[in-house]
Amino acid sequence: MHAAGRGANRSLRVAVVGDPAGWHVGRLRAALESRGHDAVVVPWPALAAEVGPIAVAPAPSRERFLPDDVAAADLVVVRGMPAGSLEQVIFRMDVLGRIAAAGTPVVNSPRALEVAIDKYLSLAWMAAAGLPVPRTIVVQEPAAIAAAFAALGGDCVAKPLFGSRGRGLVRITDSAALESLVASDDGPSGAGGARPSVAYLQEFVAHAGWDVRVFVAGDRTISMRRFAAGGDWRTNVALGGRPEAFEPPAAWVDLARRAAAAVGAEVAGVDLLPARDGRVVCLEVNAVPGWKGLAAATGVDVADTVVRYLERRTG
Repeated sequence: MHAAGRGANRSLRVAVVGDPAGWHVGRLRAALESRGHDAVVVPWPALAAEVGPIAVAPAPSRERFLPDDVAAADLVVVRGMPAGSLEQVIFRMDVLGRIAAAGTPVVNSPRALEVAIDKYLSLAWMAAAGLPVPRTIVVQEPAAIAAAFAALGGDCVAKPLFGSRGRGLVRITDSAALESLVASDDGPSGAGGARPSVAYLQEFVAHAGWDVRVFVAGDRTISMRRFAAGGDWRTNVALGGRPEAFEPPAAWVDLARRAAAAVGAEVAGVDLLPARDGRVVCLEVNAVPGWKGLAAATGVDVADTVVRYLERRTG
C-alpha cells in the first residue's frame, strides 16, 4: 500500500483493465483519483506474463505479470469484455486468474466473469442456488430446437449465449420465425455437414412493459425501472427503453443480492422481471454492468459508489 491518502482511506494502486477511451473506464479512473488513489488503465491486449527463471524477479519467483502497472497494483478492476479470438479470451482469463492466485484482488473475479458472461451457465448457477428463473432450454440440433419451441408453449425468446444490451433478442411465436432460427447455422462441421448454432430458448414471460435493474456493489444497491419503448417488449435502454429511479421491495433487493452472490460477482447488474402471473424472476447477472442510464435516472454517482466499495473491500 501507499502512504495514507485522503481522509481515513489508504491510497491504493489500482489497475483498471479495459478500453482507455471507454466512458466507464474514464469515470472509474476519475473517481479513483478524486479519492486519492493512483489509477492506471491497462488495455486488454497489453496483458502479458512471463514464466520460468526470471532475472528481474527475486528468487524463488517463477512468474511475472506485465505490464509493470499490473504487477505493482494493490487491486485490479476489470471493466469491459472485448471480443477476441478463443485463445485471447482464454489467455486473458488465465492471466487474471493467476494474478488473483498470487494475492492481488481482482474485481470481478475471473470465474465470476466467465460464469456471468455465459447465459446458460449463470442461469444454471442461479437455479442451483434456489433462485426463480424462467424456464429455459438450450439445444444444438434443428429437431431439438423445434421440440424446445413446442415445450415452451409456442412462444419463447431466443437469446445469444454471449451478449448484452439486448442485442440479438428475438421473440419466436410462429413457424416462420422458428424456421428462420433453425436455418441459422455456424457453417460446416466436418462430415456432419451444417449445424445450427447453440439455441438458448427461454419462455416468454408476460409482463407489464417494465423490468428492474439492481446494481450491486458489495453491500450497496442502486435500482431503476426500465420501461420498454412503445410497442416493444424489450426494456433495454440501448434499445430505447426509458429508465427511471425505483425503490424495489426489500425482497427484490435480497433476490438481486443472492443472484450476484450465486455467480460470485461483487459488482453486478441484476435484471429482475416482475411477471403478470405474480412471479419475480431473475433474468441474468451482468458482471461488467453499465450504468449510464442508472446514473441519469437516479442522480447517483455510480463510479464513486464502486470506488467506495473497493476501499471497504481492501480494508
